[in-house]
Amino acid sequence: MKRVSGWRLAAALAGLLSGGAANAQEVAAMDPATVPVPSGQEVHWVETLHDLQGPAGLTLRFRFVAPGLGTDSAVSPEQVEDDMQALCNDYALPRVSNTGPQPAQIVISLSSRAIPFGSADETVAQYFDAFSIVDGACVWELF
Repeated sequence: MKRVSGWRLAAALAGLLSGGAANAQEVAAMDPATVPVPSGQEVHWVETLHDLQGPAGLTLRFRFVAPGLGTDSAVSPEQVEDDMQALCNDYALPRVSNTGPQPAQIVISLSSRAIPFGSADETVAQYFDAFSIVDGACVWELF
């Protein structure tokens, strides 16, 4: 059984209903390399934020854009969940430093276009997932 929480669906549906999508200039401003994900959708890394201390301790936030998310997206919410798990395990974890304080949590965000951190925009489909690191792998956490 796939996990898709109600609040994530609500955030995604707001963007889906409005048909948000990134324009070519926004995508070009990001890392030009496409990050591979299981669904095959186009995903680009935007930024990594190193928070001081969140409720779980040190938190790293990896922000990505998938321009195809939106009304006409062929990618289901379940596929997005699989993509986010892969982004944590295959992209975020290898970028966690082996020295210094270790993160207690990794947050992966995926949106249809780049918007400032912490902003809400009803025209943008947004997904968020939090993961703890257990035995070198990302383990999904309920927010």
